[in-house]
Order: sequence, then structure tokens, then C-alpha cells
Amino acid sequence: MLDTVPPASRLRSRADRCARWAGLAAGAVAAQQLATMDAGDLGAGILYALTAFGLCAVGGAMLGDALTPRPREAVRTAGLTPRRVRDQVPRRMASLLLLEAAALVLLLAVTIPMASPDDLGRAGRAFTVTCGGVTESHGPWPGIFYAVPILASLAVGTAACTWALRRIAHRPGEEQQRRDRSAVITAAWGLLVSTQLIGTVVMVGGALTSATCDGTLGTAALVPLVPLGLLTLTTLAWSLLTVVAPQTVRR
Repeated sequence: MLDTVPPASRLRSRADRCARWAGLAAGAVAAQQLATMDAGDLGAGILYALTAFGLCAVGGAMLGDALTPRPREAVRTAGLTPRRVRDQVPRRMASLLLLEAAALVLLLAVTIPMASPDDLGRAGRAFTVTCGGVTESHGPWPGIFYAVPILASLAVGTAACTWALRRIAHRPGEEQQRRDRSAVITAAWGLLVSTQLIGTVVMVGGALTSATCDGTLGTAALVPLVPLGLLTLTTLAWSLLTVVAPQTVRR
């Protein structure tokens, strides 16, 4: 069977794939370096590693989209229906990721006021509880020290991906191509959201399970964290697979 794919299209597809994979590889290298940085500083290295991986994934997906030239089409009559971003993205997964982003912001809004200084007096890094005259302090805890880089990276990544999705929705090309490109950008944003949320859930869960006197309150707090963590792992797997091989996921 003859190869009907133009060489230019194959070259653009290869450049896009290389950019996406390069973003993941750069994120993995950065994460490995940052995970060992300040290893004794209450897990700050792990937090920065997750942030770096998510941002590099977003950068790689956007670079791949930028390396794909706008298709040249014959002049045709424009449709009357306006193109909307929400019609291009995978709706179910996008809804789950929006739910996770909201859960992340809500979780941080709850944990920031509960944070206390650690044993060295550094603010916003530990969870302290007192019962029976005994005071326990456990960390890391997502107080203001950890929440600032989480929220800042989430804001930057969300703004960049929103811009990319709007650009994809309004440029010429086949409908399926726009949907594939939108799925990749959505998945890259999903990697950022999922890694940030799973890191925060692990922080909160670790501190609560380490405390021996938080009683019913600590147990009740863990109840929503378990299904939230499982959901996050599911979206994390989908996002990673979509960035690596978007056409495989679509098929």
C-alpha cells in the first residue's frame, strides 16, 4: 500500500511528538534533581519536583503545538456556528480535571489556616495538635509555605493552556485535528493538576495518620482523601498516556 501521508505532515507530526516527549523527559530530569534538593526540609524537594514535572509537560505540549504550522486550506464558506473551546476538549476528562483543580484549591484553603510553625519555628510547614496535655507536630503540611508555589504554578499553567486551547479552537484545520491538539493540551494541564493534587493529598494524609491524638476528626478527614487520591491517579494515568500517544488514546 502506498504511503499517502505527505512528507511535510510526517515531519510536523514527528516534531510535535519529539517536543511532547522532550517536555516529559525534561520534567523527569528536573523532578529527579529537585526531589533530592533539601531532602531534610520537610519534603520541599518533592513538592518542587512535582511542580517542575507538570510545568515541563505543559511546556512540551505547547512547544509541539507551536511547531505545527497552521494548515493552508482552500477558500471556503465559513460555518455559522462559532467554535468554542468546550466543544474541542474531551468533555468527561476535562470535567474531572476541573473538579480536581477545584478540590486542590479548596483543600489548600482548608489546610493553610490549620498550618503552624515547625520545630524550628518556620511558619506554615507543619500540622500541630494538642490533646491530653500533649502537643504533636507533624509535617510536611500544605500551609502557606507549600501552597504558594502550588497555586502559582497552577495559575501559570492554567493561563498558558487556556490561551493554547483558544488558539487551537479558532485556527483553520480539520475538526479531528483540532480535537486531538486540544486533548493533548488538556492532558498536559491534567498532569500539572494531578501531580499537584496527589502531592497535597499525600502531605495531608501523612500528617494526619502520623498524629496519634487527632481522633475522630483526623479519621473523618481521611475519608474523602482516599477516593480523591484514587481519582487523581486515574486522571494522571490518562493525562500521561494522552501526552505520550494521543492517537492511541483516541482509538
